[in-house]
Amino acid sequence: MKATVTHPRKFRATGSALPAAVPELPRRMTARTRSLGAALLGALVGPVLAAFLGGAMAQTTITFWPSSNPEEIQFATQIVSQWNGAHPELQIKMQPLPASRSTEEVLLAAIAARTTPDVAANIYPGAISQFVEAGGLYQHESLPGFMEFMTERSGEDVVALYTHPSGHVYQIPWKANPVMFAYNVKLLAEAGIEPGDLATYTGFLEAAKKVEDHWGGEKHLYTPTVDVTWWQRFFDFYGLYIAASQGQTLLDEDGAVVFDNDAGREVFEFLATFFREGYAPKGQTAQNRFFQGTTLVEQAGPFTMPFYENNAPEGFEFGLIPVPVPDRLAGQPVYTYGDPKNIAIFTTSKHPEEAWEFIEFILSPENDALFMSITGQVPYRLGMTTDPLFTPILAEKPNLTAFLDQTARTRGVDDTPYLIEIFTAISREYEAGVIQGVREPAVALRRAAQQAKDIISGFF
Repeated sequence: MKATVTHPRKFRATGSALPAAVPELPRRMTARTRSLGAALLGALVGPVLAAFLGGAMAQTTITFWPSSNPEEIQFATQIVSQWNGAHPELQIKMQPLPASRSTEEVLLAAIAARTTPDVAANIYPGAISQFVEAGGLYQHESLPGFMEFMTERSGEDVVALYTHPSGHVYQIPWKANPVMFAYNVKLLAEAGIEPGDLATYTGFLEAAKKVEDHWGGEKHLYTPTVDVTWWQRFFDFYGLYIAASQGQTLLDEDGAVVFDNDAGREVFEFLATFFREGYAPKGQTAQNRFFQGTTLVEQAGPFTMPFYENNAPEGFEFGLIPVPVPDRLAGQPVYTYGDPKNIAIFTTSKHPEEAWEFIEFILSPENDALFMSITGQVPYRLGMTTDPLFTPILAEKPNLTAFLDQTARTRGVDDTPYLIEIFTAISREYEAGVIQGVREPAVALRRAAQQAKDIISGFF
């Protein structure tokens, strides 16, 4: 069943009605009495007429901050134009989030200054606690028809996933970008490797050696990034960790650090093997190794599909597979990092219900389909594989089908105010134990976990 969109209320004129009759003036008037009568008429009718006309022409403006991603700006521009053309009484003022800073930094600064928009559409779940602690986010479950609308669109499990421990819903589920691995179809076949060989760590590492032997070190199966910026770990260590732990995040439900476990150690050892055995270079390059053909496999998500479409060399063919898992999980469903982004209304909004009406429009079936068509990203919407709004898009972009299937088995990050500090600690030890090999991978992971515990306890 398609979700319905609640149309904005019609704003009525405020103030009392015009007087039924204007007091009758004397028939024979002097200039003075005519002037006095005109003044009396103006005093009676003027304020009422002004109130009537002002109310009739009243206009509410909602501020909307979308992502600075070019495809998302294109989507936002289209829907805002469509909305504004159909709703003169409720206009949307769009201002993309600045690209030079992280969304979290921008929004935290705006919350502190009380300059937040009515609506923002790039909310990172890992920052929700910080936004809530600062008093920035609206309790969306109190909006008219909210739970019914969101459950019909996204399902109870997704709504529950983004419900705060307090029971309030501070973010509106919007989209996921499950991380998978893209592979070069022609080169993988030339090396005698089947995509299924890459399903487990043993098969993946054997394939890496085969690539090294086949091309004498000129090509590599997979080159983990050596960039130690904290958020880079989302797309190597963390995605692999979610798969190896079958969906367990870094912290348990009580907020305790749990990633110094078998899954974490297996991931650090797996990644370290590429650098230790010479299967991957330790240097960086500004070139895209995947398109150059010097790397046969790389991480990919729906967010990379527009880049592939616009930049892949002529005749380039790629396929998608789940991220590899430890041998003990062979044949089991694979989880991965979902890179979700959501929508929220802020407590500074003077028109939260009107803002919700606009969000309902953003999340309508038609606009979810438009969003997928423009960005290649996956909305949190049930039944897309059989919905006639989406089937033509999936036929045109067949790789999206793999992402749709993977979306059901994704995880975000822990909702903790220490997220950046924890991932920074992991990145430091990733450099030491995985890239440089100055520490054993298991020791490096243990150090990262202890630093995370110290950060949470306030000792670091």
